[in-house]
Amino acid sequence: MALEIERKFLLQQSPQQLAATGIITILSEQRIEQTYLAIDSNEEIRVRKITDLSTKQTSFTHTFKRGNGLVREEIEYEISETIYGQIMQAFGYIPLTKNRITAQFDNGLIEIDIYDQIQLTVLELEFSSLQEAESYKSPAWFGADISGEKKYSNKKVWKQLQDGKFEQ
Repeated sequence: MALEIERKFLLQQSPQQLAATGIITILSEQRIEQTYLAIDSNEEIRVRKITDLSTKQTSFTHTFKRGNGLVREEIEYEISETIYGQIMQAFGYIPLTKNRITAQFDNGLIEIDIYDQIQLTVLELEFSSLQEAESYKSPAWFGADISGEKKYSNKKVWKQLQDGKFEQ
């Protein structure tokens, strides 16, 4: 099982503004629809439909995550469009939708998620170790560090979407 080590920040500027000033270089943009099949306090199972906005190519994934905080275990693999469709039809949930921009910043990559159903833009930065993540000094434009705040987790926002109410 692979480890996902990441920090999240509440981005206040648009990626286009950051690119226009030369702070980041936008590399790609994807449209993501994600739905959770099982959630508890420590584990989640989700499916995603991911469309590359420049090539229009679409892929589908099934993901299992375990843990909380900066470090989580993750297993992710591709599934067919048919299986994705069957899962979506069987569960009948409303997917959480967002655009994900991958950008170059300071010799590394960042991902910026811009959500549709809630006014929220989150910057994610992955690390190769917990020590690296904990010692990283983020620039002010990243915004507030929300890595440990559950109210900003995708699964929490998705659950609120199913219940018809969001906390902002």
